[in-house]
Amino acid sequence: MTSEAPYVRRTTADAVATLQLDSPHNRNALSTRLMAELTAGLAEAAADLDVRAVVLGHTGRVFCAGADLSEATGDDPTVGPRGLVALQRAIVDCPKPVIALVDGHVRAGGLGLVGACDLAVAGPDSTFAFTEARLGLAPAVISLPLRPKLDPRAAARYYLTGETFDSAEAARIGLVTEAADDAAAALKTVVDALRLCSPQGLAESKLLANAAVRESFDRYTEELVAQSARLFGSEEAQEGMRAFLEKRPARWVR
Repeated sequence: MTSEAPYVRRTTADAVATLQLDSPHNRNALSTRLMAELTAGLAEAAADLDVRAVVLGHTGRVFCAGADLSEATGDDPTVGPRGLVALQRAIVDCPKPVIALVDGHVRAGGLGLVGACDLAVAGPDSTFAFTEARLGLAPAVISLPLRPKLDPRAAARYYLTGETFDSAEAARIGLVTEAADDAAAALKTVVDALRLCSPQGLAESKLLANAAVRESFDRYTEELVAQSARLFGSEEAQEGMRAFLEKRPARWVR
């Protein structure tokens, strides 16, 4: 008997812990299981005294498709939003720098993972979109790490339109740190620099860099969890999610 393949593959080498999203059946969507495995991987990396940095990567052409819409129903509509808040906060609170390595598509909730990371390198095959408004939703809890980082005018445009944009635009608006033709080489440059730093120096510097993000979580979590739960339970969102799963236009499309 073989054990079930993990949704998050963990490896550690040369003072770097790599957490690779590998759930191809749902395009690395934020299922309960994937979030639990990613949270466990972050805790393991945080406790490893030999680790200086954590890299959050992916297999396949999709970094993360956002929420797992097949799990978007239940008795308590706050469970999903709170789970994503906890995962994002685990990235922010990890004492090691967490670097997103993206070279594929990122949608909706996946942008929250990228935003929670301290640094993000995006390769030439990366695309990004806040697709929530097209489903009758809003980028509620992912705004906790993103609003302190994004250009406000750009946030308004992409929150409202759901347009797809590339890695260069993602860097311009503050979603990613660097748009690179060779993402692996750009990542190596960053990681080589982090290996020169002390654990205490990294942890304390990360606290300073994330002050506004942590304040956002402290002030707005309950408000945005409530908004997300209300929207997921609404008639419009139910229609939007059904339309998405059935690969048809929602009834409001003109």
